[in-house]
Amino acid sequence: NGDLKYATNATGSWVTTVVDSDGGWDTSIALDASGKLHISYYDVTNRDLKYATNASGSWVTTTVDSTGTVGWYTSIELDTSDKIHISYYDITNGDLKYATNVSGSWTTTTVDSDGDAGEYTSIKLDTSGKGYIGYYDVTNADLK
Repeated sequence: NGDLKYATNATGSWVTTVVDSDGGWDTSIALDASGKLHISYYDVTNRDLKYATNASGSWVTTTVDSTGTVGWYTSIELDTSDKIHISYYDITNGDLKYATNVSGSWTTTTVDSDGDAGEYTSIKLDTSGKGYIGYYDVTNADLK
């Protein structure tokens, strides 16, 4: 049915929960220091980048970026303060984008807008919180 679901075998048997009935593609998942879940994903129904977490005890979803068709190929990472960092592809503009809630609210930045770049992203942070993003540059057929 296209729902975004989360599955865990923490109890010894697999249990599946619907997180967002608007759907979810290109998911990425991370755990914070307390073992709470954080998921970035593409909302199929609204064509947005979304974020879901169960940090409050129940699932809460947030639209992070809704400027066109955005949120493909998401990758999520948490820093040492459990702040969120997401890399993703903006299909409308063919750009690599980055979103974070470090300031307390969501901000988005275009990282690479040269031609069509940003597919298949993967983000990692070093111990000082600096970000590194690997991605595919379609225009030049390069891994960047």
